[in-house]
Formats: sequence, C-alpha cells, structure tokens
Amino acid sequence: MKKLLSIFALALLLAGCDKLPSQPQSFKNTDLTGLDYAKDFALTDHTGKPRTLADFKGKVVVVFFGFTHCPDVCPTTLLEMAGMMKELGPQADDVQVLMVTLDPERDSQELLAQYVPAFDKRFIALRGTPEQTAAVAKEFKVFYAKVPGKEPGSYSMDHTAASYVFDRTGKVRLFVRYGQGVEPLVHDIRQLL
Repeated sequence: MKKLLSIFALALLLAGCDKLPSQPQSFKNTDLTGLDYAKDFALTDHTGKPRTLADFKGKVVVVFFGFTHCPDVCPTTLLEMAGMMKELGPQADDVQVLMVTLDPERDSQELLAQYVPAFDKRFIALRGTPEQTAAVAKEFKVFYAKVPGKEPGSYSMDHTAASYVFDRTGKVRLFVRYGQGVEPLVHDIRQLL
C-alpha cells in the first residue's frame, strides 16, 4: 500500500510539471512590450499587393525603414537579417522581414522587387505614396529627411537606423539598434517563436 501511495504521489507531481511557471523573457534588445505605437501600416509590397501588419499574424515580424540607394546602413541591416534567417534554420519560416522604403520617389516597385529579395527571397519590400510614407514613419516614430547631393536629383536620406520586432499576435515587442550583429537578434527572435 505504501508503495502504491508513493507511485500515486509521484504521478501527481509529474502531472503538474507542465504547469510550472515559465521563465520570463529576457531580451538582448530594447523591450517595447506594452508601448502603444507602431501598431499598423497600409502599404503596397514589391509585387503590387496591398499589405497591412495583420497579413503577417502568426509570424514574428521584423520591420525596418530604409532605401535602395543607401550606401551602408540598409545593406548592412539586410545582410544581418539574412544571416539571422540562416541561423534560425527551419524556424525562419515563421519569421517575416519587411523593409519599408523611405524613398518612394526613387524606389519603384520594380527596383524594390530586385533589391530586397536579393538578400533573402522571403524578404518583402513595402512602399507607399510620400503621404503614406510620412504617416507610417510617424506611427513608428521613425525620423527621415532628404539630404541634397552635389548634382540635381542626387540625394541621400538620413533616417532612423533601427528595426522593430513584432510577436506572432502583431504586437510590437522589440527595438533593435543598428549594427549589433546577428546573435542578439537570433536570441530574441527564438524567444518570441
């Protein structure tokens, strides 16, 4: 009888193991959980399809703002995102990387379709009218400004060099500063997956 009670007590203990409190998430990037901005966008992707953040529910979404003529920050960010996807392996299928152009004047749908997926075929470029771009930048608290070049029509764009990460429900969770490398991003994305 004593042996039977011991087995019964052990079975009850094991049955509750999956109910143990989980470890709180510990991110390497800035935790934005609970902040009330960066809620949505209404833009067109590089195939001409209208997109909103809700289109990507169920995936962890990484959004950053840039432009194709960017000499350093944007291609470096895209390379880091491609490295992140490679490091995630099969889990990368549950991650969507989005680049929102801040230069719709030069970044045509065709140019974006060639540029952004060249880093990873799963990446999606988004663009809007200048008014839509301004509205999305305001919603995401992203700074951008045209910087005149030496020749007419040659200009650059100063802009916020960071990314936002959304969880599977579409809530903003992380602010990722530029140039941190792949490892901190992979660490945090895995927690959200």
